[in-house]
Amino acid sequence: MSNSRNSRRIEQWRDTTIPRRPLLWLAAALLFTLPALLGTVASWVPFLFLFALVLKFWMEPRGYRLRSTSLKLILTALTLGAIFLSYDTLKGIEPAVSLLVVLVSLKILEAHTAREFQVMVMMAWVLCLCGFLLSQDLAIAFCLFVAFALLIAALVQFHRPATAGSPGAFWLPLATTLKLVAQAAPVAVLLFLLFPRINTGFQFRIGDPHAARTGFSDRLSPGGIVALANSTDIAFRAEFPDRRTGPVGPMYWRGLVMWHCEGMEWRAPYAPAPISDSSNGYPASDKAVRQRITIAPHGARWMFALDRPFGIPSGARLARGNYLYSVQPIRKTRRYEALSSTDPTREELGAHERREALQLPASISPAVRELAASFAGHDSEPRATVNSALQFFRTQGFRYSLSPGEYNKNDLEEFLFRRRTGFCEHYAASFATLMRLAGIPARVVLGYLGGEYNDLGGFFLVRQSDTHAWCEVWIPENGWTRIDPTAVVAPGRASLDLSSFLASRVASGEMATGRSAFLTRLARLALVNQIRFVWEALNYQWDTRVLGFDADVQDVLLTSLGLTNSGPFPLVMQVLIVIAALLIIYAGWMQLRTRPRADRVQALYERFCQKLARIGVQRDPCEGPSDFAKRAAQSFPNASEYVRHITETYIALRYAPGPAAISLDKFVKKINAFTAHR
Repeated sequence: MSNSRNSRRIEQWRDTTIPRRPLLWLAAALLFTLPALLGTVASWVPFLFLFALVLKFWMEPRGYRLRSTSLKLILTALTLGAIFLSYDTLKGIEPAVSLLVVLVSLKILEAHTAREFQVMVMMAWVLCLCGFLLSQDLAIAFCLFVAFALLIAALVQFHRPATAGSPGAFWLPLATTLKLVAQAAPVAVLLFLLFPRINTGFQFRIGDPHAARTGFSDRLSPGGIVALANSTDIAFRAEFPDRRTGPVGPMYWRGLVMWHCEGMEWRAPYAPAPISDSSNGYPASDKAVRQRITIAPHGARWMFALDRPFGIPSGARLARGNYLYSVQPIRKTRRYEALSSTDPTREELGAHERREALQLPASISPAVRELAASFAGHDSEPRATVNSALQFFRTQGFRYSLSPGEYNKNDLEEFLFRRRTGFCEHYAASFATLMRLAGIPARVVLGYLGGEYNDLGGFFLVRQSDTHAWCEVWIPENGWTRIDPTAVVAPGRASLDLSSFLASRVASGEMATGRSAFLTRLARLALVNQIRFVWEALNYQWDTRVLGFDADVQDVLLTSLGLTNSGPFPLVMQVLIVIAALLIIYAGWMQLRTRPRADRVQALYERFCQKLARIGVQRDPCEGPSDFAKRAAQSFPNASEYVRHITETYIALRYAPGPAAISLDKFVKKINAFTAHR
């Protein structure tokens, strides 16, 4: 009795199981959605998702599932609380996607019927779409496309289960999926190219519009840039249409000019003051450098160009200090052309600007004031003062380091006289402050330095790790002149991007690496670098050709095709007409492809029947092929074998559910051979 009750209790928790093969396809698809979740949602969410998948494969063969309504409500409440604690809100794309992942995880544990399996597939498709909202990177897009295809394979396997013993049955759903995707691809490409769209392209950010993803801020603090030294995020890509490999010399990409000094901290104006691009005159054509910039979305207004820009791209302004900023926040991939001059500007320094460029922090130690005074000495010539300050940084044991320790804005004396270890922001801020103390107008410029050249794509890749700060001082005969104190401490930095510079320091033994020796050697292999360049070139084409395909690019395409974009409704009608025409052509082609074979088989059989009729055996219109063959064999015993073989071949070619083992050519030969044996 006890065993009977226990077995009944166990049976209560058993239920219909989902076939294992469709479940495997579904699990594979869900695994391919994980890369889009990693690094974008709370770290516990993907692990919960993975745990639910593993647990499902343990539960399904045993017939277990999540049945208790109370337990479901408790788990849902707990995960909602965890999402709120992780994000401090339930609003926004990340909390919403996290909630969807949690619901999919619970549905995985609950599902046991055909309907629930299909619901899981539909939820997984929605999860693919949400993954694309989180990231439009090429690798993520590829993973999501694979997930989408595997979900189709899961449905194909679920509705047409393969015979367990048939060879290759497991891969047949994948072949069917590839055929379906190939058939749908032309329509998808047509919709992508011609369907009306808003002017945002496909790359965008959903989240806090005020949170920039670059290393930029209107405030430069110690440690603010060094925190980006290991970042591989892309800031922008740059092409030089007039010179493939770029200008000669270091490439300083100007982004922001800071005027307000607080010692080791500097701040830019809260509202950039626009100026005219013609206020300083245009340089000679041989001194102008044209760049084509493709900037990644970052949610702020920063734009970048080689030092110094003088042409203003569409939708941008030129601010006081000769740097570009966007009229609207940059929330999609943006492509623009900029013109820069290699000559220093010749503008005059006004009284207001001079006062602003000589402003000093409220608290400066006597030792720092004495140091600045020693640079000037009895010679009031600004260039000599600048050279004396640079000599101080060159000869007094200053070190360039990715781990300089913590400083605050009042630690100028600590940096200059004791620790003497810093990154570019420490050297730029301290040097500019010393120049002001010496009576020379100075300011700090924040931007990027260098970039890695991709020979396959013909562009420079500038990453967030290339963020750099330098100084500009006012020399009366030259105007604002760039001075980079970091270059005297780390001489090779100006000619290389940061990662290449650090690699050269590691190779020469001047700096230790945190990676193993094997990984370091692997990163230096030519094959590895070539593969990386190919991938980066593909990413560039993906960003510019696919994600950057917005309404403006579509207008250019339509014009080149001779189609005028007279509005969204006429364009939609044109697209629908073209798609309908393509579908009709495809349906006709499929009909012609499938019907001739069946018609030819029937025609050959009717020819066979006519031969029998001529020798005395007439087929009754209501008589089936097998019955007619028996009657013909009785009438002609000598030809009975031929009659039987021809009839069996006809039935196999016309009525078999799968491909017949015999070919149509052999059937023709048998019909012809029968003539000789009638």
